[in-house]
Amino acid sequence: MFRKSLITVLLFLYVIPGFAQNADSVSVVKTKWQKTRIARQVKLFCHHFNNKNLFGANENISFVEIKNSGRKAVFALAAEEKELVTTGNFGKRDTAIVALNGNFFDVKYGGSVDFVRVNGKVINTNRLDKNNNRSKHQQAAVVIEKGKISIKKWDGTKDGETKLSEENVLLNGPLLTYNSQNEDLDTTSFTLLRHPRTCLGIKPNGRVILLTVDGRNENSAGMSLPELTRLMKWLGCTSTINFDGGGSTTLWIAGMPDNGVINYPSDNKKWDHQGERKVANVVLVKKK
Repeated sequence: MFRKSLITVLLFLYVIPGFAQNADSVSVVKTKWQKTRIARQVKLFCHHFNNKNLFGANENISFVEIKNSGRKAVFALAAEEKELVTTGNFGKRDTAIVALNGNFFDVKYGGSVDFVRVNGKVINTNRLDKNNNRSKHQQAAVVIEKGKISIKKWDGTKDGETKLSEENVLLNGPLLTYNSQNEDLDTTSFTLLRHPRTCLGIKPNGRVILLTVDGRNENSAGMSLPELTRLMKWLGCTSTINFDGGGSTTLWIAGMPDNGVINYPSDNKKWDHQGERKVANVVLVKKK
């Protein structure tokens, strides 16, 4: 009897989750994404898993894939020191073709709580905790040089980000994978519960994915960070960094319906494209 009970427990702990994960990976790989060409080397992919067929839930996923050559399409940052601006308005103001919400910020007083440098000018610096420690979203960065974007891991020093040579630096995180290796994640509710998510991933072929997962709605549950990590691996990314999510999660594309908002931002608690939250900074894609 004890042996049968033990076998049952082991099945639930190891075998069944393994089957489920395999089914999820197959579901993602075989998905017929709705594809839209945005510009040369820039393509939009969308799919709504609406039969609880990804991680046992409904999930609405949108992402842009960009060839990271610094030629036809180039990456850039836009940020405000204190003012908060919607992702779409950042994109319009800077004549971008794509805008993705950036890092974490002070909702009440404005400005990022993480280090931001745009075109060589420091816009914001890190706000440390009461023990003078960094947050998980201050331990990695996306950097841009000559229109090409990459992910950098914090070197552990007090002011490591100030030593980065790139003119455009956006601290963010946590880092999910780096050079095909999973990073250690904590066990906080931010990590383990499902929320709307925004992230950036890089594939071995040099292509970059800017992705949003909608959440906080019966149409899309959102994802935990472990789930997001797996999704990005299945999409072919070997390095992935998490961005600010929740009500901030927004993917905007110039000239598209619904004022360019592709996903379903949750800040208005409605399943529509009107719920953009004002943010402190964004990652942009521009035509060169």
